[in-house]
Amino acid sequence: MSRAGLPDLVLVQDMQGGSRISGNLGGGSFDVMSENGALFLGAPNFALTSNADIGHRMRAVAFPVAQWHKMLDEAVDGPFSFDLARVYDGMFDSPEIRSALGTLWALIKEEGTPSRLLARAAGCEILAELCRLGGAPLTPSKGGLAPWAERRCLELIRARLTEDISLDELAAEARLSPYHFARMFKKSLGLPPRLYLTRLRVEKACELLEHSNHPITEIALEVGYSSNQVLARVFAKHIGVTPSEFRRAVRDPARPSSSFSARPTPVRQP
Repeated sequence: MSRAGLPDLVLVQDMQGGSRISGNLGGGSFDVMSENGALFLGAPNFALTSNADIGHRMRAVAFPVAQWHKMLDEAVDGPFSFDLARVYDGMFDSPEIRSALGTLWALIKEEGTPSRLLARAAGCEILAELCRLGGAPLTPSKGGLAPWAERRCLELIRARLTEDISLDELAAEARLSPYHFARMFKKSLGLPPRLYLTRLRVEKACELLEHSNHPITEIALEVGYSSNQVLARVFAKHIGVTPSEFRRAVRDPARPSSSFSARPTPVRQP
């Protein structure tokens, strides 16, 4: 396979392994026997070439340089360079990136098209590790959010619960870069913005299931999910039962509460 240079940083994960792969991704020629979960990174604006001796499954994530350059400049407090030769030279491994990709694939399967908050947060996490491996580590964030910034961000999330709010919008509210904001939010709240939003939506869904007669499809839309099927998958993961089972359990005092995990742990209020 050959491809003209594109202004994207392309991360590929081999989902099967067992294939001999050779080529040049921007860091020189390589020839390796791939492994299940192995990672490959293609440099932006480089005419890529690769060959595989058997067919196999791969997944790819592209980072358009134009969309990420400003965030990376802010993350290193100066001009950022994509000269990451150490990770353009063939197959490499990173437990941190494999974990981030695994979470991303699982959430896409669970919720469908990834939200802007999920996509940007996952991108920040992956790029930070790629930069560390490439010898250009991003500036670490120090401390958590200022009280005023935390309050305003939580108010914004609650006010726009049904919307596809982005990490960039939340970061702008706190007057921080998306990279620093994501890390400082987690330090202050104990969980990343994406998971905070999910727990808030599940918490609101529980409240509506218990205290309203709204159809579950309507409740799904009220808490920001595209369908009752998506709400059911999220609910089963976080509560342990379907929304219908939860509604029956909380409305029937005689029904054993052990039939579901628990109500969601309340998230911090603004």
